[in-house]
Amino acid sequence: MGSADECRARRGAGSGWAQTRDGRGADEYSALAKVPGFGYADGHSSRTAGREFAGEVRMGEGRVILAYKHTSVLLNEAVDYWFTDPDGVYVDATLGGAGHSALLLSRLSPRGKLFGLDQDPAAIRRGGECLAQETRVTLLRTNFAALEDKLREAGALPVNGILFDLGVSSPQLDEGERGFSYMRDAQLDMRMDPGRELTARDIVNSWSADEICRVIRRFGEEKWAKRIAEFIAQARETHPLTTTGELVDVIKAAIPASARREGPHPAKRTFQALRIAVNDELGVLERALDQALRCLVPGGHLVVITFHSLEDRLVKEKMRSWLGKCTCPPDLPVCVCGAAASARLLNRKPVLPSATEIENNPRSRSAKLRAAEKISESLNDTNS
Repeated sequence: MGSADECRARRGAGSGWAQTRDGRGADEYSALAKVPGFGYADGHSSRTAGREFAGEVRMGEGRVILAYKHTSVLLNEAVDYWFTDPDGVYVDATLGGAGHSALLLSRLSPRGKLFGLDQDPAAIRRGGECLAQETRVTLLRTNFAALEDKLREAGALPVNGILFDLGVSSPQLDEGERGFSYMRDAQLDMRMDPGRELTARDIVNSWSADEICRVIRRFGEEKWAKRIAEFIAQARETHPLTTTGELVDVIKAAIPASARREGPHPAKRTFQALRIAVNDELGVLERALDQALRCLVPGGHLVVITFHSLEDRLVKEKMRSWLGKCTCPPDLPVCVCGAAASARLLNRKPVLPSATEIENNPRSRSAKLRAAEKISESLNDTNS
């Protein structure tokens, strides 16, 4: 995910552009290195430019001014798996800061197309500003639970590759007013789509202690879930919990001091759990993955970057279910379940960020990348 304060597009003539190399090695790619007419003007190396860029990039006859620092996790690794055909149609199901999309566009021909989806209107706005003059891009504001329908309505099916970069984005964390971060005091919100009704404030103030405990235990894998839920229930008897700071104080009070001395921030798991519950993240992801496979052409690639064990486990199990392994009882002499493979795994073990990437971007530490290739029409394919 990317970190962004502002990205604005500005046309204008200029000189002194430092052109990037037109090579295919992963280290030679900058975010926009191979797009016709693109160049870098801020002196970054191609490796740095691809991962963290802030400065001017030329688009066609104009310029795009990238006025914010943007860091994409597993950038080259993700695009290497995502990209299959320079003339293909691709989907970034979680547009965010558009870092992965920018690098993919650098590999596409003029006939290639990219559809960028995001439920967050701020992400769509940033993506639209960053890619304002890119005619091969179509942006759709939608939750990827509606992936298949939206792509069909746009006339995009079938597609050659789909990328999911899951979890909360750095802009969402950095924009304190969204209420995602336990490091900044803000209203308890945590909605990725501001149009959703349920907020974190609703959960902590109106759900029962047992319900809150189940959310924190299931989605946060927090050993102190029961105690935290009880402390929340006690605190709200005095006054409603309305800010992230108030909730953090309650969580810290609930967890014994000895347990707070080591490990991550004491509120990390609870905030993760509430965010997942507010946005139905796991339910939406499970529904979207089968849709994604149906949307692909045979030979198309699905790439998923996860940031916590619950997401990764779901993706791992879903991809394994596409391998067509027989589910018949072992004592049956012949297979009667009719299992048939619809995909193959492109990596048996997840791709992890390098030590260098983690050092440069600590938020990448928990990232895992899994990828699969569609090998047959299946799952009630509806591309036609």
